[in-house]
Amino acid sequence: MYDELTEVDIQKMKEEVDYRVRVLRPKLIEDVQIARGFGDLSENFEYKCAKQEKNRNESRIRYLERMIRTAKVISASSDEAEVGLFDKVTIFNEMLNKEMTIQLVTTLRQDALKGLISKESPVGKAVLGHQVGDRVQVTVRDDLKYFVVIRAIEKGEDDASMAISSY
Repeated sequence: MYDELTEVDIQKMKEEVDYRVRVLRPKLIEDVQIARGFGDLSENFEYKCAKQEKNRNESRIRYLERMIRTAKVISASSDEAEVGLFDKVTIFNEMLNKEMTIQLVTTLRQDALKGLISKESPVGKAVLGHQVGDRVQVTVRDDLKYFVVIRAIEKGEDDASMAISSY
């Protein structure tokens, strides 16, 4: 399966890979070598931590490179009257009797605590392509469904200042 990402997502991932390979990797290798000199490796906590950090960096590099290789590039454009990618959408959740504002983003930039909701999430799938005034059903799973009403749409754009998620 592939992830649907924008050109900006891919560019941000390439920049992070470049930083991790050119700057972070040499520093972490040096940290491991310094910690190795502290003595017995079986009881050397600094060495274990340095190795873990180096391995974490290598894992992140592999993850990002795989994402770049397998990504399907999508456009963030949508009709002016309908909900599209990067739009801020004010919805009324009928189950909670509460109004909230969310912004639809790619899976790489989601952060529910900041209101950045993936277009692949149940809410994202439900509102994408709909218009103000539409009442749409959000299906979390077969036994959990609720309705939301789209109250407002503020058109957005693929903003490079939005960070990509760390994992």
